[in-house]
Amino acid sequence: MALIAGSWLCIEVTLRSDGKALIHLLDGQEFDFDDRWRLSGTGTWELTDERMGWNDGQHVRVALASRTASAIRAPDPTEPLDGPAERAPAPEAYTWTFELRRDNREQLELYFFFGDPDSRSTYVLTRDQP
Repeated sequence: MALIAGSWLCIEVTLRSDGKALIHLLDGQEFDFDDRWRLSGTGTWELTDERMGWNDGQHVRVALASRTASAIRAPDPTEPLDGPAERAPAPEAYTWTFELRRDNREQLELYFFFGDPDSRSTYVLTRDQP
């Protein structure tokens, strides 16, 4: 767990050693990403061996229990412009499943797939370096 606890960037996610999580404008994973909402708030996290996600091995489960804010992400230029009525509203609570891997410098990364999981597009968080 010590390797996981700390601040992670792409957006700001802090996973405290006591199991609490602070989330700032994190997008939804897989098809939820297409709804373009982002969530901020507090919750919990755990390192688990439970079978989940897309890969074997350990995963990090982050559960947002108390949403403090939400926002809508601007569409990527390649995304079709659809009306807001077609998007699902931001949920009050949400759970992300992060996969784990090491980059080419052997630094730990947390990631999840966004959009169609078969496309293997990854949303990567890297450790905040002091």
